[in-house]
Amino acid sequence: MPHWFNNSSSSFPLYLAPMAGITDVVFRQMCKQLGADVMVTEFVSAEGILQADERTRKYTEFDDGQRPVGVQLFGADGNRMGEAARKIIDWKQPDFIDINFGCPVNKVVSKNGGSSLLKDCPLLTSVAEGIVKAVPIPVTAKIRIGWDESSINAVTVCKLLEDTGIAAIAIHGRTRAQGYTGLANWEVIAECAAAVKIPVVGNGDIASGQDVEKRRNETGVSGVMIGRAAMHNPWVFREAKHYLATGTHLAPVTDEERFEFLLQHCRLALKSSRYQGTELQTLRSMRTRLMAYTSGLPGGKHLRVRFCKVESLAELEDIVADYLANRWTGNDHDTLTESAPALALS
Repeated sequence: MPHWFNNSSSSFPLYLAPMAGITDVVFRQMCKQLGADVMVTEFVSAEGILQADERTRKYTEFDDGQRPVGVQLFGADGNRMGEAARKIIDWKQPDFIDINFGCPVNKVVSKNGGSSLLKDCPLLTSVAEGIVKAVPIPVTAKIRIGWDESSINAVTVCKLLEDTGIAAIAIHGRTRAQGYTGLANWEVIAECAAAVKIPVVGNGDIASGQDVEKRRNETGVSGVMIGRAAMHNPWVFREAKHYLATGTHLAPVTDEERFEFLLQHCRLALKSSRYQGTELQTLRSMRTRLMAYTSGLPGGKHLRVRFCKVESLAELEDIVADYLANRWTGNDHDTLTESAPALALS
């Protein structure tokens, strides 16, 4: 069993889900500070690692403050993936290697990676065995409940993975065909948790501490993984920890705290080797992240119009200062109040 499941401070660990283009080294660092227990990198191509591609290697970066942390690999050749995993261990010494059997995007599936292996259990088993035998650290896996509604096979897959020596399994409660639509099927996740002895981590539609407690109490999972909710509300980890401990919700994050987090994210990105380029290039790469942080804010639409054009940290700081100085109120999240006619966010 992975050591973090035996750690009393993380007896029910909260994972930050690996999300391409989102959970980079900077965002993981910030979520860790807010209470996330376990980190997994953005997925990396095993072939890219073996070809010593520098861009691919950057996706494996992490600092010791993020531990326990795993590097997630995708591919369809267990021997090659095992070789890539050994290279990663030589570079970074992660706490575990995670196998991506869940990614639904076409560019991964078309290479017989990600969730496509859910349709080929012998190949999936071969991949898992190849990596488990190749490395001296725990190997975990991320899956979906099946390829589509007519082939939900997560229980079978979990049993096969357990037999290969996989140490823990994270399960997204949707099929590949669903993508991110519809509701996650936690009944299947619960069936998987009951079917194997290794830890099962549930993923899908977790957006609050109350959601975490519900799934912990009703499904038998050993932890939960939070993904899309953390994109616009990384404070979900702090709120969840508080709710599990007290049964009460924390006060909502203030505008000041939200914008300070946003600015800190950009400042750290400008210093990070993950973002190599000019200030303009870095801010351009951050634009979608900035827009996510305004979700639900009064005037959010107008903020996003400005954020999608921001070119420097100084300009971003001015936009934030304008917003906080003038405020938006009322039910219309896209309309200025009469008391703040000077604010121009379009």
